[in-house]
Amino acid sequence: MEKMLPVLLVLGAVLVAVLLFILHRVRTDGAWALWWHDNHLEKLKDFLSGTSRPVRILHHVQKVAQYGDAQSVLSAVDSYCSKIEWAMNVGDLKGQILDAVVLETRPHYVLELGTYCGYSTVRIARLLPPGARLFSIEMNPQYAQVAREIIQHAGLDVDILVGCTSDLIPQLKKKLDIEKFDFVFIDHWKVSYLRDTKLLEECDLLRPGSVLLADNVTCPGAPDYLHYMRTSPRYESQYFPSRLEYLQVEDGMEKSVFLA
Repeated sequence: MEKMLPVLLVLGAVLVAVLLFILHRVRTDGAWALWWHDNHLEKLKDFLSGTSRPVRILHHVQKVAQYGDAQSVLSAVDSYCSKIEWAMNVGDLKGQILDAVVLETRPHYVLELGTYCGYSTVRIARLLPPGARLFSIEMNPQYAQVAREIIQHAGLDVDILVGCTSDLIPQLKKKLDIEKFDFVFIDHWKVSYLRDTKLLEECDLLRPGSVLLADNVTCPGAPDYLHYMRTSPRYESQYFPSRLEYLQVEDGMEKSVFLA
């Protein structure tokens, strides 16, 4: 046993070093962070708890956030996702960028692509002027139900449409009796950013001056979308550097104003 002790100590030191390396990469590298949180940790917690991450976030909000207080709901989600379990909301840092763009734009008709748990939906809705309408599209019906309950807990009124964006966007004018959107927040599947932006153009849902704000354009990234928005004469774009929600990973948002 005495002969094995040095070997065990070396193995223990190696294991600790490996774990510290993984934790560092998860905190500072986008690919590692998404791989760890979405492919491993989330599935483990789902198995152990018998619930999904969005449901766990909802239960935390219902437990600690003051009913009817949107800011309390946002703080509860931020606290949970930064201290207990990471989730890919827009987060508090990029949320400040989102808030600033909404306040600057003062939109009357708003479209959100990708509701998830409703965090960004609450951030937007709480800042809208009286009479404004916010519509959010979510493909996953379970996520949509969680979002509805979180939005209700925040005391806000939002229309959530369940389905694929490529199917719903062409129906929006007739379905919602709306001509154009003043502000579009894009935060769903990154590979769909460009496709759905072009679909909004084709369906004549943008007016000169409409603002599009896209999240996660650096991590995980949307290079085809960025190339199009930055080279198309139809848009004037600006990049806002930031960090991936609740982590020390580079990320950013792209604000694009539709010109014609």
